[in-house]
Amino acid sequence: MKVVVQKCENAKVLVNEKIVGKCDFGLMLLVGFTYDEDENVIEKMAKKIVNLRIFLDENNVMNKSIIDVKGSILSVSQFTLYAQTNKGNRPSYIKALNGDEAKVLYDKFNEELRKYTKVETGIFKENMKVEFTNLGPTTIILDM
Repeated sequence: MKVVVQKCENAKVLVNEKIVGKCDFGLMLLVGFTYDEDENVIEKMAKKIVNLRIFLDENNVMNKSIIDVKGSILSVSQFTLYAQTNKGNRPSYIKALNGDEAKVLYDKFNEELRKYTKVETGIFKENMKVEFTNLGPTTIILDM
């Protein structure tokens, strides 16, 4: 499982020019799955994300989590996180989990995150437009 975590404001995902998910302040997540992943990985990743201390405290130090700042999450599925580009110029996605299995894990991941904070999503397998402002900028790649 790979997740790109980006501290954000004004994040939104559009399908057919309609907003289907948004986050006014918090985290924008790009989420991808590979083979041999299970609910233990999902739970561990969700806890890691909601406890990441990447928000500024009163001393202007990144020392607060999404829970501390009462932020929300926009989670977007992203199979291309598993692109392999070591051969040729056309990426291979053979390490990305197939859509049906990935959707099950993606839904479970978002439900796990919802135990801690508000979560909105894009629409799985749709052509989405993602717009957001990265604060900091702060971008962290988590791989489990």
